[in-house]
Amino acid sequence: MENKASAPSPAMTANRKKTGPRPLKELWRRIRKPLAKSRFVKQALATLMAGAIRLIDRTNPRVEGSHDLQAAIDAHSPAIAALWHGQHILGPAINPRRHKIVAMFSRSADAELNALVAEKLGFETVRGSGGRKGERDVRKGGAKALIMLKKTIDRGCNVAMIADIPHGTPREAGLGIVTLARISGRPIVPVAIATSRRKVLERTWDKTTINLPFGRSAVILGDPIYVTSDADEATMEEKRREVTNSLNEATRQAYSLVDGQ
Repeated sequence: MENKASAPSPAMTANRKKTGPRPLKELWRRIRKPLAKSRFVKQALATLMAGAIRLIDRTNPRVEGSHDLQAAIDAHSPAIAALWHGQHILGPAINPRRHKIVAMFSRSADAELNALVAEKLGFETVRGSGGRKGERDVRKGGAKALIMLKKTIDRGCNVAMIADIPHGTPREAGLGIVTLARISGRPIVPVAIATSRRKVLERTWDKTTINLPFGRSAVILGDPIYVTSDADEATMEEKRREVTNSLNEATRQAYSLVDGQ
C-alpha cells in the first residue's frame, strides 16, 4: 500500500519541474559561444537573413504617401541617413540598386551579424559607436569610424548611421551623428521604414520590430538637417534634439500610413 505521507505534494512536483535539469537548454548554453565564434555559422546565418529581408521587402509594396528615396538621393547626396535601432532592419533592402552606401555598425558581437547581413545586401560597413551625450570614449572606435565616414562622404558617397546609442535611451539621438554632420558639412536625412505586418519584441531595450512578409510598407524621410562647422556645444545639443524629433515624427508618419490611420 502506498505511503501517502511520503508522496510528493503538487507544489513540490511543480517546483521540481521548474528547477530540474533541462537537457536541451543546457546543451544550447554549451554550444552557443562556440557557434557565435564560428565564421562559417555567421556567414550562413547572414545569408539566410539577407534572403529573408529581400523577401519581406519584395512582398510589402509601398503605400501611397511614401517618399521617393531615389529623388532624395539625387537632391541631397552625399548625405547621412539616420535610422533608429530596432526600426532599421529593412534599411539595406530599400536602398536603390547599384547605389553605393556605407553604414556604421557598433563593435558589439550582436552588431557583427547585422553588419554581415548589410554587406550581403550591398552595403559597405565600418565599425564603431556613435558615443553617448558628453562621452569621449575612443575605445569604442567611434572617433576612428567617424573619420572613415567623413572620408567616405568627401568622396561623394552617402552613409548611414543608427542615430540612437546601443542600450541607451531608445529613439533619442546621440551626438555622434551630429558630429559627423558638423565635420562633413553634409545634411542628416531622417529615414523611417514601417510595415503593416510586424512583430514587436517587447522585452528588447529598443522594442525591436521584426518586419513580416505579405503586407504593405511605407518609407518616410524627414527634412535635411544641417550643422554648421562652427557649431558650439549648445547648438550641437539643439541639433541633436532636432534629429530626435524629426526621426520620431517620420516614424510616426510611416506607421500611420501602413496602419491606415
